[in-house]
Amino acid sequence: MNMYVVWVGAIVVFGILEGVTAQLVSIWFVAGSLAALISVPLGAPQWLQFVIFFAVSLIVLIALRPLVKKRLTPKIEKTNADKCIGQDAIVTEEINNIVPTGQVKADGNVWTARSSDGSIIPKDSIVTVEKIEGVKLIVSIKQ
Repeated sequence: MNMYVVWVGAIVVFGILEGVTAQLVSIWFVAGSLAALISVPLGAPQWLQFVIFFAVSLIVLIALRPLVKKRLTPKIEKTNADKCIGQDAIVTEEINNIVPTGQVKADGNVWTARSSDGSIIPKDSIVTVEKIEGVKLIVSIKQ
């Protein structure tokens, strides 16, 4: 079998797989296939071509995977706002999801607030912060 066809086919298949997934899962094998393809005109026997393919693929994987993983992993930075969740807050403006109005003072800051169950919460009530959606605190009346 003509090894040029095998290695070009491998490059194409792994390249298409990489393009479809866009997760850098087969780029290592493209590099290995390319190295094996280069070894064909240099007279490398088939067994050596496969050794080159696996060795180069492994080397590229080991060398680039940590860099790729670091680059593709999104950084989620916690903010101090997260510490409001679970804390009590005081309603400074009536909370009415329909109008929509409502503010609370939590952790020394005034936030726009919405009721978690849609109920109207009067001013000066004590509420518990359930979650944060954007710049709004979602609260419920303290039980």
